[in-house]
Amino acid sequence: MSDYLVKALAFNGQVRAYAVDTTETIGEAQRRHGSWPTASAALGRAMTAGVMMGAMMKGEEKITLKIEGGGEAGPILVDSNSKGEVRGYIARPQTHFDLNDQGKLDVRRAVGTDGMLTVVKDLGLRENFSGQTPIVSGELGEDFTYYFAVSEQVPSSVGVGVLVNPDNTILAAGGFIIQLMPNTDDDTITILEERITTMEPVSKLIERGLTPEQLLTYILGEENVKFLETMPVHFECNCSKERFGSAIISLGQQEIQEMIDEDRGAETQCHFCNETYQFTEEELKQLKQEA
Repeated sequence: MSDYLVKALAFNGQVRAYAVDTTETIGEAQRRHGSWPTASAALGRAMTAGVMMGAMMKGEEKITLKIEGGGEAGPILVDSNSKGEVRGYIARPQTHFDLNDQGKLDVRRAVGTDGMLTVVKDLGLRENFSGQTPIVSGELGEDFTYYFAVSEQVPSSVGVGVLVNPDNTILAAGGFIIQLMPNTDDDTITILEERITTMEPVSKLIERGLTPEQLLTYILGEENVKFLETMPVHFECNCSKERFGSAIISLGQQEIQEMIDEDRGAETQCHFCNETYQFTEEELKQLKQEA
């Protein structure tokens, strides 16, 4: 089954919830970047959080996540939107370590804990909304939980997980976001805290075959949850040869002439999807004229 996301309300509208299966989406990112297990887990967790945060947007609104924790895998960048489209980039995809003390992929070491999580929302206005919080864990679920509480003042629980096969492919990936509305009563908060702190890791639940709906039912209780809508999720990059051509034009005539003289052409590559675009000498001459 293809990846998809589900939105829900629970406890008579006191709780807003999202859950997603991103197994194929993160698998596509892993293939494009040739990432090793620890880097795949870090990038996959970030993209899973990103696609759920994108689902909170409307219309043509977009969101960008930047994770700069000083870890060995380098910065992570994720773009997402309200249509379930997401793309991601990790600076050093060939990053992998031995398992940590809990027998899990050492995402904290890959991400680092000395830096910031930045969220930029393009709402179609003159200025973008930007929020920034320190990275408190490096495991990313806790870091996004902290971001929502501090930057958006929305008490939330964010769970994201990725399991990687021995051949580096993605076995399971997905996550959830549970958010409390201002009118949430203490009994509901207590129930949620108990369930979330004692639940199995989300990646294990997805590996067992739980759908996003079953994941929310598992956390919230069947009698409490009301599903609102589902939406497909997939890896999508908006790069194109035309966009790279515009970028080359912006370099100016002198630099374009140097490309012509030295290389008789140019090759560009998108960081997000690793697609390459070739520009012939004649195409560069045309771009130089436009510059």
